[in-house]
Amino acid sequence: MNAVHAAVETTQAENNPILNITIFGLFVAVTLVIVIRASRNNKTAADFYAGGRAFSGPQNGFAIAGDYLSAASFLGIVGAIAVNGYDGFLYSIGFLVAWLVALLLVAELMRNTGKFTMADVLSFRLKQRPVRMAAAISTLTVCFFYLLAQMAGAGGLVSLLLGIDDEIGTAVVVTVVGVLMVGYVLIGGMKGTTWVQIVKAFLLIGGAILMAIWVLVIHGFNFNDLLAAAVAASPDGEATLNPGLQYTNPVDFLSLGLALVLGTAGLPHVLMRFYTVPTAKEARRSVVWAIWLIGLFYLLTLVLGYGAGALVGEETILGAPGGVNSAAPLLAQALGGAVLMGIISAVAFATILAVVAGLTITAAASFSHDIYNGVVKRGTATEGQERKVANITILVIGVLAILGGIAVLGQNVAFLVALAFAIAASANLPTILYSLFWRGFTTRGAVWSMYGGLGTAIVLIVLSPVFWGTPTSVFGETGVAIWPLSNPGIVSIPVGFLLGWIGSLTSKGSEDPRVAAEMEVRSLTGHGAEKAVQH
Repeated sequence: MNAVHAAVETTQAENNPILNITIFGLFVAVTLVIVIRASRNNKTAADFYAGGRAFSGPQNGFAIAGDYLSAASFLGIVGAIAVNGYDGFLYSIGFLVAWLVALLLVAELMRNTGKFTMADVLSFRLKQRPVRMAAAISTLTVCFFYLLAQMAGAGGLVSLLLGIDDEIGTAVVVTVVGVLMVGYVLIGGMKGTTWVQIVKAFLLIGGAILMAIWVLVIHGFNFNDLLAAAVAASPDGEATLNPGLQYTNPVDFLSLGLALVLGTAGLPHVLMRFYTVPTAKEARRSVVWAIWLIGLFYLLTLVLGYGAGALVGEETILGAPGGVNSAAPLLAQALGGAVLMGIISAVAFATILAVVAGLTITAAASFSHDIYNGVVKRGTATEGQERKVANITILVIGVLAILGGIAVLGQNVAFLVALAFAIAASANLPTILYSLFWRGFTTRGAVWSMYGGLGTAIVLIVLSPVFWGTPTSVFGETGVAIWPLSNPGIVSIPVGFLLGWIGSLTSKGSEDPRVAAEMEVRSLTGHGAEKAVQH
């Protein structure tokens, strides 16, 4: 084992920033070419927001996998398993199981009843303006939290590649990522973003398979030997194989699990992907493809995480630029030197760019389509006006993402994404399920559910150790956390469901039951869905 660690130290010394940035630049150039070529047919709102609905189920499945397998999946989870063992693997389990909820409850039904955004579904049978406003605010909040995670991951990754360990240099890196993100979306729209996600899914899953096989070869294809090596290298010993290393409070552990499992079905940028296929059948096929691809990847994270713990070591990971998020690139360096590290880091960066592009276009569509056209213009805005507002929104989101990403540098990106999942599960999922399955659901119930779930989640996050009282808090060890749980899901998710139910009961009879019946038929059969899409 000492020989292995000596080899690791040697490869770390071989880190070549010039080689890394060359590989890095090549990947960025290739993806930009893809975006520019895909942007040539962006003529209508359907082209810009939904890729012209021209993608097949398998294509969209790869794109969903590319969208879903973010910096949290690759950098955050591998790092979490390397440092926290069993508790880190909970992220993989939660993210994967969540797709079964999305497949069974929302994928096909959302495609049948929507057009461009989540608010199209929620406002189908309810009053347009208040529901669209609430849905748009919820969408923008979830996207912002998700963007923070990607920007933090990008800052740590490029800092590791270039050997930057000061705050100013890392802030410059995050700024460059933000500028590239804005360029991708403004140029390519959903078509360009989708093709980048497809290419990135191939590269990421392929890179993960290569590294996992390499790790297993070193340990004689014996997973028990790998775990034994990880235990021997970990300062926590056998505890790395048992729950409780990171989440000493079992209630916090349960809260995280609830947020992960229920959050996916409420993520706006994932829901928006269902509108890029021509039919509900293709939407269902795309989710099946996504589950297989995502499931394979998350199984590999177990090998990669414990492999990083065994071959790199917790102390080296935490001491590197990017901290816990540097485990995967450092594992690549330990396995194949500077070249493999440069390639894997470039793939990870392409991962981040693809995800932030998807998030940005979702947020822009929500603001321009739902708030500007649906609320301000009452549905009278032209496609040109919508696109103009969307472009301005993209620029604003880029600035906010850069500032927020600088603020959360050093946080585990998987942990930050879990907060976005908790908000999505609290604010979006109750309203989506009630709208699709309960005829008695009303506008008041929708508004109370979205604002109540969103507000509860945000308040609990701000009062929690996420912001106060620990070395990894946003404000460091300043102050004391009033709320003890790091994830608000166990409280905020039931609050969202409860407020939707109470709000609907107290305004019973305020909605047209015929429209509710029409939505039920359309969601279950697809009858009338294509007509709605065309108009």
